Amino acid sequence: MPPVLSFLVQPTSTVDGPEAPPAPDSRTFGRAVGDVRDAWRHRELWGHLGWQDIKQRYRRSVIGPLWITISMGTTALALGLLYSQLFNQEIATFLPYVTAGFVIWNFILGCITEGTDVFIANEGLIKHLPAPLTVHVLRLVWRQVLFFAHNLVVYLIVLAIFFPSLTEPYQMAGENVVQPGVNWMILLAIPAFALVAFNAVWVALLFGIISSRFRDIPPVIHSFINLIFFMTPIVWHVGVLNSVSGGSGGWRSYIAEFNPLFHFLEIVRAPLLGHQQQWHHWVVVAGFTVVGWTLALVVLRNYRARISYWV
Repeated sequence: MPPVLSFLVQPTSTVDGPEAPPAPDSRTFGRAVGDVRDAWRHRELWGHLGWQDIKQRYRRSVIGPLWITISMGTTALALGLLYSQLFNQEIATFLPYVTAGFVIWNFILGCITEGTDVFIANEGLIKHLPAPLTVHVLRLVWRQVLFFAHNLVVYLIVLAIFFPSLTEPYQMAGENVVQPGVNWMILLAIPAFALVAFNAVWVALLFGIISSRFRDIPPVIHSFINLIFFMTPIVWHVGVLNSVSGGSGGWRSYIAEFNPLFHFLEIVRAPLLGHQQQWHHWVVVAGFTVVGWTLALVVLRNYRARISYWV
């Protein structure tokens, strides 16, 4: 037995039949926080499992996980070229914009869609192996981080190709703001992505628990995610809204501002592209972090003991 799985030697018993009530002392915030804390302590376990997920997915493939990078590269290139012509954008600045947006969006998308099935997909492990529930969530987020690292190669290639255009001050078509260009502020993308990943944990935890009880939630989210994609500035930017409104943006600017995913996307994308930091994005993300984790811990406290019966 691999050392990383050595502590999972005693399978837990399962109960067939009607749902059993949770133990009286299980519905406490201490138990909920303890589940998250214990899962973090088992990072060797979920780190190993997340890496094995990727190896298993591309088993017997000639180039293996490089298919992740190739798929991202072809999609970003095709849509970047298409929408640069539709919106009359300079390819040297618009293609990096689309590429960075796609890389970050794929991470967010994977955490949301796979998060709805995180406990359902791990039914066997939940019922037979004694591990904190949050282990399965951290395994999923870690797997998506590895996908993000593969996709980031595409951004680095695009950055290298258009480096001269991105390091000088430039202006996106339709915007009145001159962007300073890529500089040392690109390092802000590291804590920004860490914050997005931290939020991905509560998103997968919350939606995973709800979806375990109500199986209609995953199809609903999968149905609306494509609509959310086109309403998020990824293949278009906010300057397009300004151009169709005579320069002011008007009410159309709220299409982006009222989209929570736009703020999560922007705190990572802005430093990668050398755009001016708009600190209200950080404020919005911080607010969602506090509210989201509070909701996730409340749901985990109340329904943690029922997950093994729901799945």
